[in-house]
Amino acid sequence: MEHHSGGSGTNKNKQMVEQLQRYGVISSKKVVEVMETIDRALFVPDGTPAYVDSPMAIGYNATISAPHMHATCLQLLEENLQPGMHALDVGSGTGYLTACFATMVGPQGRAIGVEHIPELVAASIKNIEKSAAASLLKGGSLSVHAGDGREGWPEHAPYDAIHVGAAAPEIPQPLIDQLKPGGRMVIPVGKIFQDLQVVDKNLDGSVSIRNETAVRYVPLTSRDAQLKGY
Repeated sequence: MEHHSGGSGTNKNKQMVEQLQRYGVISSKKVVEVMETIDRALFVPDGTPAYVDSPMAIGYNATISAPHMHATCLQLLEENLQPGMHALDVGSGTGYLTACFATMVGPQGRAIGVEHIPELVAASIKNIEKSAAASLLKGGSLSVHAGDGREGWPEHAPYDAIHVGAAAPEIPQPLIDQLKPGGRMVIPVGKIFQDLQVVDKNLDGSVSIRNETAVRYVPLTSRDAQLKGY
């Protein structure tokens, strides 16, 4: 497995995860394990500081979230990312969180990334091929598709876990429809002021929503609007 930083990448990645533990962002052993397994440096543009706790521009008016946000979302979804479960990552960007999901649900599960910029889809597949999730991509339990994430990905629905990596003015109905009873979605909602909302679908199909924390994400929008810079 190659690293951009001359062999010390794995150590730096581990240090990043340990720092998030020290700050109390990560308390879950499983999330520590997956974030140590999937090296963030493989999923950020060359020449950017991979292990700094801040979001990074990845081109096409898109960003990769800061490590603490990824850690927060993984912890919120951990119970819904058990081996054999189905997970959907909307706005999958460079593929980092999709690779984490795939690692958690394993070869018997399904992890789907949906991204509406085809160039990012192609780049994310190359990133995943260099990562510890490569065998899951090859085996077909992990896949990334070009499409409008607001429509979800019906083919492998319903999903135990849905993560949305861009802020929607309101929660897209197709995503609620594709959430399995007992499933959970984590999605930033709002325009100027945004909250990370946790959406739980109860076993009777009813939905309960709570705000987890205030956040700042790029808008969940159409491909054309995104490329024009909103």
